[in-house]
Amino acid sequence: MEPLIQVTVLAAATVLAAGAAIALNWVLLQSAFRLMQPAARPARVVVRAELVEGTRAVARGFVRG
Repeated sequence: MEPLIQVTVLAAATVLAAGAAIALNWVLLQSAFRLMQPAARPARVVVRAELVEGTRAVARGFVRG
C-alpha cells in the first residue's frame, strides 16, 4: 500500500511542478512581448509647405524644359 501512495504523491508533485513551470513560462513570455512594444507612438512627420512648393517647381521645370 505504501508504494502506491508514494507513486501517487510523486505523480501529484510532478503535475504541480509542470503547472508551475507552464505558468512561469507564460508570465515571462507575456512580459517579453510587453517589453518589445514601442514605448511611445512615433512622432508625427511635419511637412513644410516650402519644401512641397519647391519640389513642385523643380518638377515643372523638368517637364517644360
